Amino acid sequence: MRITLYGAAGEVTGSAYLVECGAARVLVDLGMFQGGPDDEARNVLPDAMRPRDLDAVVLTHAHIDHSGRLPLLAKARYRGPVYGTPATLETAELLLHDSARLQADDAERASRRRVRAGLEPVEPPYNEDHVRAIAARFAPLPYDEPVAVAPGVQVTLVESGHMLGSASIAMRLEHEGRARTIAFSGDIGPRGSPILRDPERLRGADLVFLESTYGDRDHRPLAATEAEFAEIVRTVAQRRGKLLIPSFAVGRAQTMLYEFAELFHQRMVAPFPIYLDSPLAIKASAIYLRHPELADETLDEEHEQRQLRRDLATLRLCETSDESRALNDIRGPCAIIAGSGMCNGGRILHHLRHNLWKPDTAVMIVGYQAQGTLGRALVDGARTVQIFGDPVAVRASVHTLNGFSAHAGQTELLEWLEPLAATRPRVVLTHGEDRARAPLAAQITARYGITAELPGFGATISL
Repeated sequence: MRITLYGAAGEVTGSAYLVECGAARVLVDLGMFQGGPDDEARNVLPDAMRPRDLDAVVLTHAHIDHSGRLPLLAKARYRGPVYGTPATLETAELLLHDSARLQADDAERASRRRVRAGLEPVEPPYNEDHVRAIAARFAPLPYDEPVAVAPGVQVTLVESGHMLGSASIAMRLEHEGRARTIAFSGDIGPRGSPILRDPERLRGADLVFLESTYGDRDHRPLAATEAEFAEIVRTVAQRRGKLLIPSFAVGRAQTMLYEFAELFHQRMVAPFPIYLDSPLAIKASAIYLRHPELADETLDEEHEQRQLRRDLATLRLCETSDESRALNDIRGPCAIIAGSGMCNGGRILHHLRHNLWKPDTAVMIVGYQAQGTLGRALVDGARTVQIFGDPVAVRASVHTLNGFSAHAGQTELLEWLEPLAATRPRVVLTHGEDRARAPLAAQITARYGITAELPGFGATISL
């Protein structure tokens, strides 16, 4: 029994775990590396993964850093199932089609430059046909029911509270009379999120893979974050500026709409136009409405959903490119929510290029920003950034509100681990940069007397 890490080891993208038990080979997640050009070049299938020999793939959730390399399996003629909750699979198909489209656009731009330089054009890593082929392998699993996914491999999915349909995995392995249980945390959400259910905790495991995205700190309390959010919105409204919110299409965009609705409902700010400039987020919002069974109690009442729509009467949906470009000419106050969440692509880049240099603009960063991304540069205080090859001065105010994060902070990660720590498992910290997982490892030792392991890419953990 062994598990090899093919991503998210000392970093926060590219999640992929190859589990081998006897003759069975199961992959947990297959995410895309995100960041700079060097990261994008790593979006391949390692030779040792041997996709045709895989028995199954199990997804913790749909975010691209956990699902984005799946179409490469179809390209490599993988013929097994891809398991996940119904909402995860529905959302993953949506995100993967968007990913294929973005990669085709990137390849087309790169090819034009290469051809002008006398070089061969490039092909995108995968296309829409590969997405359709892997989506045909999708097989839904319910929460809280053990299911055999390969000989000697059984999985149980439980709510992780990170995004719609997200799950932690309890995986039981049996081989030659021995049985072991592995816990994969997936990405754990914070407790008390206004839209999603709280994460469930697993109990009893021999080996735990624990995410550590924010292992070095806690987020500000949600109430304090909402107060800061309200103050930023009030300031933008008073100076009649634009508020730009780079946002992940699934999860964060819906949370921000909820927060605007609450702000307007409580009359803390007079309603002004909110532009959801993301076809992907618009489609993702429809998926949320199709899965009311996964909603937190704040949204599970029909009258609450009706109230939400009333309070967001100023919401405008921008589906076409023309509608997006028209936002360049509108006057504030207004808010524009657009992808991508790390400012490494999508429509937010155009809005940043047109508005970053204006002092009456505010940029609100509401999610994790990986090293090498434009969003990380803004968070780190860059005064000039490159957008589409051009330098753009940063005169806008930049605000980081990690209290809206869909990831648990250090204290909540330790609390999630507590019932598992009672059985003295091996603990392996993944999905976190070293500056985040080293402090978490120290806290795990101090609280539970367990020495957590911090493996790198390609490391193998044997049971």
